[in-house]
Amino acid sequence: MDRPPEDNSWVKTDLVMAPLHAQNAFEAITLLGSRLYAAGYVRESFVPAVIEREKKFATGLPTVGIQVAIPHTDVEHVLRDGIAVGVLDSPVTFGEMGNPEGTVEAQIICLLAATRADQVVILLQNLAEMFQNPEVLQQIVAVQDPVRIAAILNSHLKTVKEVS
Repeated sequence: MDRPPEDNSWVKTDLVMAPLHAQNAFEAITLLGSRLYAAGYVRESFVPAVIEREKKFATGLPTVGIQVAIPHTDVEHVLRDGIAVGVLDSPVTFGEMGNPEGTVEAQIICLLAATRADQVVILLQNLAEMFQNPEVLQQIVAVQDPVRIAAILNSHLKTVKEVS
């Protein structure tokens, strides 16, 4: 067996875009959301809903060094669980989570598609905790390989699937 089955993982290699080129946050969300839609994870309403939510509730995390955004929306737009990940070749500006005046230059974007609201909360907590480690962020940006990026993220997200 080449690699373990990914059935129960949040990040599938075909949902990882590295490098990702986008001019702004909304283009990055659109590109990643289109990947989720094409793979059958979300409804057509997903991308517009994420963008509308992002305008009201920013998702940029002010992490040390490499910065991150975790856009998401309501579960009614989601068909099955998954996370699309983009590692940008050049950071884009997101609003800062919990700080209407702040901005974040995000280089890693994790676009969440969760079928249950309680999963979204747990995912956000797990990701925010993982992204407090600058070494993990450096690894994700440095590898530029969807298989390895998925493995790094999934190793930190196991507890979310176990809880669900």
